[in-house]
Amino acid sequence: MSNIITIKPVSRIEGHAKITVHLDDKNNVSDARFHVDEFRGFEKFCEGRLMWEMPGITSRICGICPASHLVTSAKAGDDILAIAIPETAEKLRRLLTLAQWTQSHALSFFHLSSPDFLLGFDSDPMKRNIFGLMEEHKDFARRGIRLRKFGQEIIEILGGRKIHTPWTVAGGVREKFDASKKDYLLSWIPEAKQTTLEALKTLKNIHKKFQKDIPNFGNFRSLFIGLVADDGALEYYDGKLRVMDSDGNIIADKLNPKLYYEYFGEISETWSYLKFPYYKPLGYPKGMFRVGPLARVNICDYIDTPLAEAERKVFKSIAGDSGTVNNSFYYHYARLIEILFSIEKIEDLLNDPIILGDNIRAKAMVNREEGVGFSEAPRGTLFHHYWVNSDGVIQKVNMLIATAQNNLAMNRTVRQLAIQYLDGSKITEGMLNRIEAGIRCFDPCLSCSTHLLGKMPLQVQLFDVENNLIDEVKR
Repeated sequence: MSNIITIKPVSRIEGHAKITVHLDDKNNVSDARFHVDEFRGFEKFCEGRLMWEMPGITSRICGICPASHLVTSAKAGDDILAIAIPETAEKLRRLLTLAQWTQSHALSFFHLSSPDFLLGFDSDPMKRNIFGLMEEHKDFARRGIRLRKFGQEIIEILGGRKIHTPWTVAGGVREKFDASKKDYLLSWIPEAKQTTLEALKTLKNIHKKFQKDIPNFGNFRSLFIGLVADDGALEYYDGKLRVMDSDGNIIADKLNPKLYYEYFGEISETWSYLKFPYYKPLGYPKGMFRVGPLARVNICDYIDTPLAEAERKVFKSIAGDSGTVNNSFYYHYARLIEILFSIEKIEDLLNDPIILGDNIRAKAMVNREEGVGFSEAPRGTLFHHYWVNSDGVIQKVNMLIATAQNNLAMNRTVRQLAIQYLDGSKITEGMLNRIEAGIRCFDPCLSCSTHLLGKMPLQVQLFDVENNLIDEVKR
């Protein structure tokens, strides 16, 4: 029998999971796995609902990124209705998506990950959280909270509430943008930009501080997949799929996202409820790929806002001759670049008179019995696929979630960290936290990819080869 260390649940992520580290009879790491213990049920219980209800229903999959599901679901509805939505509606949806990126990325960096960097991986776990951060780095924490609030304010003004708004619907949006709120939102822009630029400076100092740790945080070869615009620019609402290898070579481009099922396969493992998507042409598990900020900033040719584009060029310099940044630690860097991009684009959209238009929804009946919606959620490319009957009643649903697409890469990351840091004879808090921090690079949203069953306490036990308990940590 091999030794097994169990970290349950992984802390400071959105959802519930555990990590097991498997040791051989010499206490060397033989494997490490990221287990998702929640059960996913949304696809099944949506059957029998009307397609017009789906945006409001699926936005409740997650309280962190509901706007992403809302927009993607509405786009699937557009496809079933076989209509093009008004330009005003599309730009308002884009505004909502950028607000979602801003608030979600801010939560990930400032609330969930920065305690590791600013307080230390080995610091007291009782203080290594947002509350400890507020004690020792008050202004930094306050700025992060306000940056997230900025994104939430936009969502609330557009949709009437910050979470689970039913505002985006098949054919467009329900209500016009309130022009009286324009100047209020624009007044946030200078502070939001300054906060993000300060966060980028802080992160670059973190890179220097942890230069010995960073190479171990999921530094491996993989594919990178995401949406790009027709000219190769960073895209978040529409566009085509691009597939890039770890040397920066584009191996597939301008793929139709509505045919996602032709490119991606899914495998189930007995030890996790979270499926393992892979790129079909390379098979499983060779077709491992990463999505989300690291992938998007890697694969795009440029970013069409000046501050974010300048930062992208610095980011790409990390890659050197390899062409892509392969280290998962730099998800944090890419995430901040995307916040900066979002703020710049939000400013552009708020100054665009088209968002004040009256034509916000195209109406039609069911013209297709199948539809696919897609967009770039904060964690990566999101797909909603619906089958309906002639009355628009849902017959079948498939959702391919970004966190699931990163599943193979997350498992590779925890294995790499376990090999680097694990002392098989003694469990240390710093060792456990570094393995968890590898998962936090990806900012997984398990509520999106599964359906919650319950909470679990954290208990880590280390057994020797004869199954004798030799160490135990509870928290």
